[in-house]
Amino acid sequence: MVVRRRPQRGHRYTESPVLELALQGWRSRTVGLLLMAALLTLIIRAFYLQVINNDFLQEKGDSRYRRDIEVSASRGKIVDRHGDMLAVSTPMQSIWAIPADARTMTAEQKHQLAGLLEMGVRELDGKIAADKTFVYVRRQVSPETGARIAALKLPGIHQEKEYRRFYPTADMTAHIVGFTGVDDKGLEGVELAFQQSLLGRPGNRTVIRDRRGNIIEDVGAMRPPQDGKDIRLALDSKIQYLAYSQLKATVDTYKAKAGGVIVVDTRNGEILALVNWPTYNPNNRQNLSGAPLRNRAITDTFEPGSVMKPFVAALALEDGKVTANTPINTAPGRMTISGATISDAHPHGVLTVAEVIQKSSNIGTAKIALGFSPREMWELFDKLGFGQAPSLGFPGEVNGRLRPWKTWRPIEQATMSYGHGIAVSLIQLARAYTVFANDGELMPLSLLRVDETPVHGGRVFSPQTMRELRLMLEMAVQPGGTAPRARVAGYRVGGKTGTAYKVEGGAYARKYIASFVGIAPISDPRLVIAVMIDEPSTGVYYGGDVAGPAFSRIAAGALRTLGVPLDAPLQVAAAGTGKEPL
Repeated sequence: MVVRRRPQRGHRYTESPVLELALQGWRSRTVGLLLMAALLTLIIRAFYLQVINNDFLQEKGDSRYRRDIEVSASRGKIVDRHGDMLAVSTPMQSIWAIPADARTMTAEQKHQLAGLLEMGVRELDGKIAADKTFVYVRRQVSPETGARIAALKLPGIHQEKEYRRFYPTADMTAHIVGFTGVDDKGLEGVELAFQQSLLGRPGNRTVIRDRRGNIIEDVGAMRPPQDGKDIRLALDSKIQYLAYSQLKATVDTYKAKAGGVIVVDTRNGEILALVNWPTYNPNNRQNLSGAPLRNRAITDTFEPGSVMKPFVAALALEDGKVTANTPINTAPGRMTISGATISDAHPHGVLTVAEVIQKSSNIGTAKIALGFSPREMWELFDKLGFGQAPSLGFPGEVNGRLRPWKTWRPIEQATMSYGHGIAVSLIQLARAYTVFANDGELMPLSLLRVDETPVHGGRVFSPQTMRELRLMLEMAVQPGGTAPRARVAGYRVGGKTGTAYKVEGGAYARKYIASFVGIAPISDPRLVIAVMIDEPSTGVYYGGDVAGPAFSRIAAGALRTLGVPLDAPLQVAAAGTGKEPL
């Protein structure tokens, strides 16, 4: 017999022992607390990001539609001493594209755009085929072209304002002004030397753009651009053109490789003209490379030859070793030192010190030089700035070559006295000659216009010594001197010729550097003009014949431009050829 038990009344199902919670009570409470802490952390984090510090999320949101556009600043102008324009920035448009959108253009639209940009459709397709979000199609097109492109309303094609540098005087001032790149940054000349002053500071404009790059609205305050500062050079455009045209004519006449001219105002060291040949047109960006870019007057060095002789004579006069009339026996026109022989082109016999400079005697100059220790000569050359960069702040300035005096042998001391074994730049020569024009003070040179404050240089010689030297330099351009063709009608002038072999591969070649450095007028010096002609190849190569006439024409025009009073008869007798030894 089966007995069935009835469930007891009042017993709850949920209290069944089978369903009793396996976990202990403290564990369940811990899990609950952790879940509550995580929830609280999320609440606090959300509050922090959305209320206290919402910059991050705001930035991420803004990046989807908000853009900061740079507003270009206009580069400062470069002008000459009278305010005439040498370099100016003109507004241009640069065409850019969002390639993904630009590829939706029709064939006709591509043809129209390519025609306006003067490029082939294939080239255009190559640019917009790039897997990028931004690409330049053409930089710096004219505003008129930009307006015509904008009128087409092409998909994915946009433009922005830029500036392009324009040089009104082109190749005439190229080596001193220099040029900028497509990004309007200086690459050569004054453009590079004064980059920070000329550059200015761009502005900023915040806008909202749609996904196609179209500007919907401006937001926030605009920061206006600050244009660059203008640079006023010491350059005189009239004298610069005169020097440029005469240098070009001289190089052409004597079929020379190159040449350079520097004109310095002796009162304050201002560089009134600096030209080189060959030159280039900075407005033509297709051929801005190679030798024409070299600013030879500042970056190239050469053995100067006889233009160094007046410094040695001045040192002897200053120390009282000689006077202008001290006789020096240069016969028989040759001299052997340590087994090496130096010579004059023509024997002269006994010459005074003044005549040694007038006739450019190597023997006479060497005998004067050997009366000094190597250290004394080295110290003179060092005071004159040889072996040191001229500190104009100009790109590519060179030191030249002036070896330590302890290494000089007697033959080297002798040859350096007439400009062999030492290397200088044309700018160094021009500066050194300011001591003759300024009664013994070596003037600092300046590319920028100098104000009315008097400029003083370092004292090298006494005024009396310099007055005597100027008379010797004047004798050099008179009949019987080496540069009668350097005379100027209406003005007393003086200077010194140089004719030197070129050094190639460590040896002297049968190629020449012809030079002349002169002062005008001698009675009250105002200008130092240095002329250098590299490799004249017509058979005429003496400095007095090649560089002297160029000096004469440049000095005549420059003195009249500056309004310097006449101090000599207007008639100049026909001059013969003056020759000097190498």
